[in-house]
Amino acid sequence: MSKVSRETLHEAVGIIVAASQEKKRKFTETVELQISLKNYDPQKDKRFSGTVKLKYIPRPKMKVCVLGDQQHCDEARANNVECMSADDLKKLNKNKKLVKKLAKKHDAFLASDSLIKQIPRLLGPGLNRAGKFPTMLTHGESMMGKIDEVKVTIKFQMKKVLCLAVAVGHVNMPADELVSNINMAINFLVSLLKKNWQNVRALYVKTTMGPSQRIY
Repeated sequence: MSKVSRETLHEAVGIIVAASQEKKRKFTETVELQISLKNYDPQKDKRFSGTVKLKYIPRPKMKVCVLGDQQHCDEARANNVECMSADDLKKLNKNKKLVKKLAKKHDAFLASDSLIKQIPRLLGPGLNRAGKFPTMLTHGESMMGKIDEVKVTIKFQMKKVLCLAVAVGHVNMPADELVSNINMAINFLVSLLKKNWQNVRALYVKTTMGPSQRIY
């Protein structure tokens, strides 16, 4: 059961979107959910991570790169999706700097089922360290469908600090879609926590450059 009512969310979303409209930026600001935890020791307690699919795409401009076999690369090029073949990956020569650069350049990766097992051998642990290990793509799946699926998936990962932040949308989305995404993200996060709501100190929503608005 969510402890944040839809009215509270609508109100908060209204405030942060209005603030962002007043100070127009040259880019579409992302709306993020920030979570502060309590009664939780990152040193001792098990660190959690989990992914959840939201209803609406939070970041439409997210860059996805396909690491593909010939067929997937042809399909990617036909759809204007960036793509790299096994030979392209071999050219990086496991150079840490180049792999890091590749991981930085894209928000997520898809890899052909035939290629995914070779990724650690071709690239080393770089993508995994960046938290961007590719999602598997088979020939039976629609590539664009899978890319959209990757775009609606958000990831919660507990690190050494007691704060987390995830992108849940952008300021040009209808308020209802934002509220729906925020709600799903909160409920999923709380389900990951050991003591559920008793681990949540505070929740905020904010836009990239705007002030934060407390919702819990």
